[in-house]
Amino acid sequence: MAKSYAISLISALAASASLSQSQSNTAFADGSLSFSPFSSSSSSSSSSSSSPGQSSQPSTAAADESAPPSKVRNDNPRTSSAGFDPEALERGAKALREISVSSNAKKAFELMKKQEETRQVEISAKTAEYKAMQAQAETERQRVMYDEQKKLAQHQAQTKSQMARYEDELARKRMQAENEYHRVRNQELVKLQEESSIRQEQARRATEEQIQAQRRQTEREKAEIERETIRVRAMAEAEGRAYEAKLAEDVNRRILVDRANAEREKWVAAINTTFDHIGGGLRAILTDQNKLVVAVGGVTALAAGVYTTREGARVIWGYVDRILGQPSLIRESSRGKYPWSGLFSRAWSSVSRGSDKGSASNNGKGFGDVILHPSLQKRIEQLSGATANTKSHNAPFRNMLFYGPPGTGKTMAARELARKSGLDYALMTGGDVAPLGSQAVTKIHQLFDWAKKSNRGLLLFIDEADAFLCERNKTYMSEAQRSALNALLFRTGDQSKDIVLALATNRPGDLDSAVADRIDEVLEFPLPGQGERFKLLKLYLDRYIAQAGSRKPGLFNKLFKGEQQKIEIKGLTDDILMEAAAKTEGFSGREIAKLMASVQAAVYGSENCVLDASLFREVVDYKVAEHQQRSKLGAAGGSSS
Repeated sequence: MAKSYAISLISALAASASLSQSQSNTAFADGSLSFSPFSSSSSSSSSSSSSPGQSSQPSTAAADESAPPSKVRNDNPRTSSAGFDPEALERGAKALREISVSSNAKKAFELMKKQEETRQVEISAKTAEYKAMQAQAETERQRVMYDEQKKLAQHQAQTKSQMARYEDELARKRMQAENEYHRVRNQELVKLQEESSIRQEQARRATEEQIQAQRRQTEREKAEIERETIRVRAMAEAEGRAYEAKLAEDVNRRILVDRANAEREKWVAAINTTFDHIGGGLRAILTDQNKLVVAVGGVTALAAGVYTTREGARVIWGYVDRILGQPSLIRESSRGKYPWSGLFSRAWSSVSRGSDKGSASNNGKGFGDVILHPSLQKRIEQLSGATANTKSHNAPFRNMLFYGPPGTGKTMAARELARKSGLDYALMTGGDVAPLGSQAVTKIHQLFDWAKKSNRGLLLFIDEADAFLCERNKTYMSEAQRSALNALLFRTGDQSKDIVLALATNRPGDLDSAVADRIDEVLEFPLPGQGERFKLLKLYLDRYIAQAGSRKPGLFNKLFKGEQQKIEIKGLTDDILMEAAAKTEGFSGREIAKLMASVQAAVYGSENCVLDASLFREVVDYKVAEHQQRSKLGAAGGSSS
């Protein structure tokens, strides 16, 4: 800061020097005056006495003479410990001393004052200009900010418009993808249904042909045996009768004559006595008019009372059965035939159900006696939980379709689904609708009205649904069947909060398109795999073999029924059962149950009632060969057709 102050002083001194120089060049009336801020007093006096024509040169010479000798440049100036150079201050102090002793000091200070005032005015002007520029810059900044905000709002609006268009495009694409997925799924389902129907038709034809061949062979053998038996029996009876006739012909004749006479006399006496009593009664009634009137009135009143009572009871019971009874289409139901019937049985089933849950959890079987593929069983358990939650939240139920080969557990799975979801259960067969004729529509409406009366909700399971829910454009479909189908479609047009409709069929491709449209969940029940067949073998081994001969405890069974012989199992391990499960490839659950029933029959046909590994393998091999023969016959029948 000291250096800058010294520089300002030096500049002021230079300005005063220039002023004095200009004054020295100006002529006055009394002579010339030459002043140099750097000249001494003697030099100034001598210069003043010089002539005016030579005033500039002498003063210049005097200034040159009086000027101090120029110092040699110091390349290494003196500096303080803080790095400050005092040389500038010394020069400034020297200049101040020269100004103070100079006669133009006042003018120099006035000049410096004017310069400072000028500089202050310039600074004020610059300050005002700077403020104006700052205000203009602020205005420009506000304008730029407004433009930027406007551009930002336009950009945001454009971005929102683009985002809305993009979301709309995504929604359209998602809907197109979903529609394409449903179309492909429906095509696959139709293809699977067609293939399944072809396989089922081939298997059915093969089975029917094999059954017909076996039946014809059996009938031929049976007829031959019966003819031989009749011939032998006739010969033996003829020989016996001839022999007896020869031995006791006379005795038999006398016995027959005596017996005939005794019987005739007995019947004659009885007839005479009866007619005597009847005649006496009639004579008494006919002779007494009052008795005749009373007798005729009593008989008439009795007949009228019996007829009226019978017809009235029939009408009343029909009305009660129609209003409160179970519909005739229902084959099986967890509900009683009447609201008051089955209360004790339902209470006992609920208690036993709780104990069965504990035993099932202990045994590791969470779905009762139904053995299914793990993924299918998990799906049914999810549906049962969803159905139970749907009922508790008063939401509409979802209808289901079970399809697959016969004997794969569709009916049992529906029953367990209803039990685990807490719903009532009712089973009907599609084949019962066609024989009803024109009454089918009324029975269908009665069935749905009865189902809606369930407080817990009802799962209506229709087995063999393709029997009356097939395509309506079939030529062999009667008008009554079409009406029944239309009635069911009318009752299932909306989502119901009271009824779960479950359809089971072996031919899903034959169902009407309107029926398929009312299905929300489609479950395929395939043939059991090796693991499932192993579990089924163990289940039916325990049911038909291990528990065979065991009876429910009771006094009646102990007193009037003998003790049954139990089957003893020897050497039948899990490895043998796994071997049998591998051999029974293509068996359904029903065929495995029949296999174990055949094993039970073979054990009962043996001498010691013991089941060992050799007998089990023998029956399994026989049943496997029989199954393969049926399959070959079915394949041959399908190829020939």
